[in-house]
Amino acid sequence: MSRRNRARNASGPRPSARVTNYRQLKNPFPPMDVFSADRIEAMHEAALSVLEDLGVKVLLPEALEMFRAAGATVRDDDMVHIGREIVAEALATAPTRIEGRAGSRERDIMLELGSLVFQPGAGAPHATDEIRGRRPGSARDFRELVQLTHHFDVFQMMPPLVEPQDVATNIRHYYTLETQLTESDKFPFIFSRGTPQVAESFELLRDFRGLSDAEFQAEPYCYTIINTNSPRTLDIPMAQGLIDFASAGQVSIITPFTLMGAMAPITVAGAITLSHAEALAALTLTQLAKPAAPVCYGTFTSNVDMKSGAPAFGTPAHFQASLAAGQLARFIGLPWRSAAGSAANLNDVQAANENQFGLWGCLMAGATVVIHSAGWLEGGLSVSYEKLVTDAEVLNMVAELCAGAQAGEAEIGLDAIAETQPGGHFFAAAQTMARYQTEFYEPIVHDYANFGTWTERGAKDASTRARDIWQGIVANPNRPAIDPDRHAALKESIAKMTAKGGAYPES
Repeated sequence: MSRRNRARNASGPRPSARVTNYRQLKNPFPPMDVFSADRIEAMHEAALSVLEDLGVKVLLPEALEMFRAAGATVRDDDMVHIGREIVAEALATAPTRIEGRAGSRERDIMLELGSLVFQPGAGAPHATDEIRGRRPGSARDFRELVQLTHHFDVFQMMPPLVEPQDVATNIRHYYTLETQLTESDKFPFIFSRGTPQVAESFELLRDFRGLSDAEFQAEPYCYTIINTNSPRTLDIPMAQGLIDFASAGQVSIITPFTLMGAMAPITVAGAITLSHAEALAALTLTQLAKPAAPVCYGTFTSNVDMKSGAPAFGTPAHFQASLAAGQLARFIGLPWRSAAGSAANLNDVQAANENQFGLWGCLMAGATVVIHSAGWLEGGLSVSYEKLVTDAEVLNMVAELCAGAQAGEAEIGLDAIAETQPGGHFFAAAQTMARYQTEFYEPIVHDYANFGTWTERGAKDASTRARDIWQGIVANPNRPAIDPDRHAALKESIAKMTAKGGAYPES
C-alpha cells in the first residue's frame, strides 16, 4: 500500500492522511464493447464448433486419455474433438474468484472480474539498459528485475521477466524461484517445463512457506502461464503444466498468443474466435484434471506488420482484440488475462505510445491481469530497465484513478471558496494548507519543473531520470524480511537437488 502520511507542517494544520491502495485494485472504468452481444455469442458458438467439428491437436498422451474418458473423440493423429457439453461442464466448475496467497497476507491477490492486477514484461531472452546495452538475459538481470518489480507496489505479481541464460537449464528453476522468494514477497511464478521441475518447485515453495501438502493444495501459492501453439495445438509441456498445476490446486493463466494474419485469421473477430477456442480447450483440461482447479482465461492477440511479418503491439487491432476478449471473458464469467507491450526497439515515444494504447485497451476491456504492462520492448525480445520505470509511472497514475475522486462537503470546499476573495488565490486557504502535501499524485519520473529549472538540473529526459532511479533501487533493494532458518533450509534443499543432477525441461 502506498502511504504518504506527512509530518505536521510547522506553520499550518496537520495535513489529512492520504492512503492509496496500490495492491488490491479494482478497475474503475465501465467495460467497453467492440461487438454486439449477439456477435459475442456467435463467436462463442463458433469456438465451440471449432472444438467439436475441427478439433485441436493434443500431443500429451495423458491429456488424450483425460479427454477420451470425458467423452471427447480422440483420433489416431492426436486430434481431439471436444463436445460442447464437455466444455460447458468445465465452465461450470471453473472458479470465478481466485485468492492467491503471497509471501505476506497484505500482498495476497484476488483474481476475479473487476479486479486489476499488473505485471511487468515477461519471458524475454534479452535485457537492456542505457549503461550496459542490450544483452542476453543473465542471473544478474533476473535478480535486478525482480528487485525492481518488488520495489513498485503497483506490480502485484512476479512474472518470469527474463531468461537467466547463464544458469544451466537443469537448475534454472531453482535460481528463479529462490530469487523470487528471497527478493520479494509477492505472488511468485513457476515455469511449466515438465513434471520434474514443477514438482521440485512446488516442494521448495511449500517448505519455504511452512506448509503441509494439504495446506499447499488447498489454496493457490503460485501460478504459471500456459501458451497454446496456435493454431489449434496443445503441446506436451503446456498440457503437462495444465495437469500438474490443476492437480496441485495452483493457478494456470491460459494465454493463446495469436497474431492476426500469421497464426490466426487476419480479422479481429476471427483471431479472437480461434483464441477463445484454444483457451476453452486448455481450460477444459484443467477441470478434467481437477474440478474447481483455479484457472484464469486469457488471450494475447495483436496483428503483424504486413510489410515485414513482424509482430506489432499497441495498435488499433490490438486494442479491439482486447475489448473482444473482455466481452468473451464476461460471457463465460471468468477472471482473465490480457497484455500491453511494445514493438519499439528502445524506450522512446513509440514505445510509450504503443504500451499506453495497449494498456488502455486492457483497462477498457476489464482485464483482471495485465501482463507486459511495463518494460517490454521488441515485441517481447527484451525487457528495458528504464522502460519498466517509466511505465510504472503510468501504472501508478492508473492506480490513483482506482481510488476514485471524492465529493463530500470537505472536497466541495465551500469554506475555501468563501475564504478566498475575488481575484485572489487559494494557496493559503485552510483547505489547501491541510491537503497540499497529500492531495495530488507525486511522480517518480515525470518532471514538472519549468524549462529554466529543468535546464539547471541537467536537462535530463525521462529515460535518463529512469536510469538514475533503477540504479538507486538495485543499489539498495528493499528486500522483505525472511526467516533465516527457512532460507537456510531452502538453500540446503536446492544444494541436495543440484547434487542429484537437477531436473531438465521436458519437451
